[in-house]
Amino acid sequence: MNSTLSPATSPKVKRKISVRRPRAGSHLPPLTPEAHDAALYSIRAYLRSHTSYDSFPVSFRMIVLDAKLEVRKALQCLLSNGVVSAPLWNSDKSCFAGMFTVSDIIHLIQYYYKSSNYDSAAADVETLRLESLREIEKELGVEPPPLLREYPAATLFDAAKLLIQTHARRVPLLDHDSETGHEVIISVLTQYRLLKFISINCGKEISQLHLPLRKLKIGTYVSAFPPSAEGSPDGKPFYPIATATLDTPVFDVVHMFSERGISAVPIIDENGIVVNLYETVDVITLVRLGAYQALDLTISEALNQRSTDFPGVVICTASDSLGTLMQLIKKRRVHRLVVVEGDKGRLLGIISLSDVLRYIIGETAIGEVMQPPEPQSSIPTPSAVSAPPETEETTPQLRGEASPQPPTDDPSQPIEDLPPAAE
Repeated sequence: MNSTLSPATSPKVKRKISVRRPRAGSHLPPLTPEAHDAALYSIRAYLRSHTSYDSFPVSFRMIVLDAKLEVRKALQCLLSNGVVSAPLWNSDKSCFAGMFTVSDIIHLIQYYYKSSNYDSAAADVETLRLESLREIEKELGVEPPPLLREYPAATLFDAAKLLIQTHARRVPLLDHDSETGHEVIISVLTQYRLLKFISINCGKEISQLHLPLRKLKIGTYVSAFPPSAEGSPDGKPFYPIATATLDTPVFDVVHMFSERGISAVPIIDENGIVVNLYETVDVITLVRLGAYQALDLTISEALNQRSTDFPGVVICTASDSLGTLMQLIKKRRVHRLVVVEGDKGRLLGIISLSDVLRYIIGETAIGEVMQPPEPQSSIPTPSAVSAPPETEETTPQLRGEASPQPPTDDPSQPIEDLPPAAE
C-alpha cells in the first residue's frame, strides 16, 4: 500500500545548534598611503623583471607598410584593419623607416588646406607616397618624429621610461635577423597595451591604489586662479585645457592637435558641460571622404560623419581612484578620460594614458634607477599574483557608454587577448 508523508507521520529531524564561525581575516593590508606606495613600487619591480616579449598577445598579426606605398592606399589599409598607426619599412635599405600615424594625417590636412585647392589635393594624395610625408613636415616647420625603437628583450620598465621621456604613445620593438643582420620589426608596444598588461598581472597591487586621481596629480585640471588675476588667460575659463564647441570650425581643432601635441579636445556647451569629444581619429574620416577642403565644417557637422562605432565619452570624477581607472583599462579599450564635476558633468580636467603611465613608472631621468622604499606592508610581489579570470572582473565605477571597440593605435592586432605573463 502506498503512503505519503504528512506532518503527523513525518519523522522529526533534530537540528544541530548553529555555531557562528569567526570570519577569516583579510590577507590584504589596510588601505593606507603606505600600502599605496608599496603597491606602486611592487608594480615597478614587476615591470623590471619582465620583458616586452611578455606583453605580446598569444597570437597576433603585424601590419607593416612599405614607405613607397601611396598615402591613400596606406590609409585604406589602416581603416580596413581598425588601426590608426603602423610601422614603415624601407625596402631599398631593408630597415625600419619610422611610423605612419594620425599625426601625419593632421599635417597632411594642414598642408593642403593652406597651400592647395581641393582638386590638386585629391590628385596629389592619389600619388603621394608615405616617404614624402617628412617633406611636408619640413614645409610646415614641424620637427620630424624621432626614430624610436626598443629591443623586445628589454624590460618593460625600460620601454615605459622611453615612452615617458620621449612623450611617445607607442614604441616599435625591433630585433636583428641572425643570418642577414637586417632589422626585423617584431611588434609595437603601446601605452594601452602596457597598462592593460599591468592591470591583468598586478591585480592585487592595483586594489591597493586607492588614492584619488586628483590627489595623485594624474591628469590636467582647470586652473584655479580667478579670471581677474594678473596674467590670467582672459576668455579661457578652462585653461590650460583646450576646448571647443559644436560651432567651432574643424580646422581650429586640427590646429589645436598640431600645436599642442594632443589627441582629443572636449566639446562643451555654453555652461561648460561636456557634450562630446573630438579626436584625431575623427580626422581620418574627413581624409577618407576626401574632405581636405572641408575643414570649415563645424564640429557638429563633422560629428554627423563620425563612424557609428564611436565608444562614447568615458568620464570620471577627480575622487575616483587610480585602481578603479586601471580596472576599467582591463575591461575595455580606453585612451583618455574626461574629468567632470557636478551632476550635469561640467568639465574639470582630462586624463590621458600618458598621465597614468607617468605616475605608475615615476618621474625618472635617463639612466636613473628608482629604489623601492623600506617594506611597510605585507603585499606579495606581483610575481606571485595570478591574473583573475576575466569572468570575475569587478565593474568599475567610472562612467561611460558601452559600445563596440574603437580603432586602436596598436598595429599588432591580437587574435586572442593579452595573457598573464609567464612566470
